[in-house]
Formats: sequence, structure tokens, C-alpha cells
Amino acid sequence: MRAVLIDDEISNLENLRTLLERHCPQVTIIATAQNVSDAVDVVKKYLPDLVFLDIQMSEQTGFDVLKQLPTRNFEVIFVTAYDQYGIQAVKSAALDYLLKPIDIEELINAVNKAEPKLVKHIQTSQLDFLLQQLKKPETNVSKIALQMQSEIRYVTLSEIIRCEADNTYTHFFLSSGEKILVSKSLKEYADLLRPNGFLRTHQSHLVNPKYVKSWLKEDGGILLLMSGERIPISKPNKDTVKQALQQF
Repeated sequence: MRAVLIDDEISNLENLRTLLERHCPQVTIIATAQNVSDAVDVVKKYLPDLVFLDIQMSEQTGFDVLKQLPTRNFEVIFVTAYDQYGIQAVKSAALDYLLKPIDIEELINAVNKAEPKLVKHIQTSQLDFLLQQLKKPETNVSKIALQMQSEIRYVTLSEIIRCEADNTYTHFFLSSGEKILVSKSLKEYADLLRPNGFLRTHQSHLVNPKYVKSWLKEDGGILLLMSGERIPISKPNKDTVKQALQQF
């Protein structure tokens, strides 16, 4: 894979280059850039397969690079120093990102996931979706992209009844009756959907309050959903869930 590295700090570029050369031999670094203007020129000139894109660059962002490119026929792995501006939109589009300092295992996993995507050419729609999400307030995500084995499903949040953990996977239960399995943890979706009112009732359960019918005073507390499903409430989450439902 031919890669371009974009970051406004030379030390970050050198560190990422070193990690890729040591741990990701399938990646060949063909160019680097330290600002939005140069990044746009470099991507247009070299037509990379993969772009490592810093989110915050001085007074501009990596998203400004994407907005200025008429075609985006490459994979993107976002790099960020912390959960900052735009990270919710990146998560909602099911795009890969790395937090600084970069963890070697996470870097290897992100690169390995990029390879099959290149063959299928599926990320362009995700980048388009990301740019649409960025036009909205960050806490006002209305849709999320769910990365399935053979497709990316764009789901409106109001369609989601609940989510349930299955080890490192998450099951999404939709109002249509469909059940979708996604290879990301429930914690990641809890962090993403919490600003939209979703309730983490239990270590294994995340619920859309729109579908809650009642609170059953048994076994320490159970949410009865309109579908008839019974969702447990763990003791540490009891007060938070009760307070949130009273405000809903």
C-alpha cells in the first residue's frame, strides 16, 4: 500500500514513519505533508492508497484536506491527540482512527483492516457520509454507519431500539426487527450515542429511551421495552438511568 502521512508536527511524522517501517512492511511511504495546502497537492500528485491524516493541524483540520479533494479514492486512518473536535463524526462514519501516542497493535490492526477495503473500494461512501456529518453540531448525530461483514449500513438513530454486547462485538436491534452484528465493542457505541440520549443500563446493554415502556421494580430494576424485552439495570447505573428517564 502506497501511503501519505499528514501531520503539522515533524516529530509526529517521524514517529509514525518509524512505526510503519518497523511493524507494517506492506506500507510504502511515498510522501508527507505538514499543512492543508501541501497535503491537498501531495494527494493529488501521488494518488496514494492510504492516507494517515492528523485531525487538528494549526488553525485548520484534516477534514479541510478532504473537503478540497474532488475525488477521494483512498483509505483514511485519522490520527488525533485526544477525543477532540470531529471525533464523534469519525466514529459515526465507522472510520478508523488512532490516538496519540500511537499504540503499535492498534496501528497494525488499522492497516490490516485497510487492505481489504482497498480491494472492495468501499470507503468513499464513508468519507462522503463523514463530511455530511461534520455539517451538523457534533452532538446532533442523526445517523451512524455500521460496518458489517459484506456491507456498510447507514442507520438512523431513531431506528435503534437497543444494543447488546457480545464479547468484542455489538448486536444492534432495529425497529424493523432486523438484528445487525458489528465488530466493535459496546463501549465505543455507548460513548458515541450517549450525547443522543442512549442509556447504558448495564455492562452489556445500551438502550434508546424512546422504546422504554416502564421500569419494573424487580431484581434491582428492569426496563420493559415496548417490544416486550426486559433489559437489566446494574446497581452502579441505577440512579443515572432513573434520572435520565425522568427527564426524557
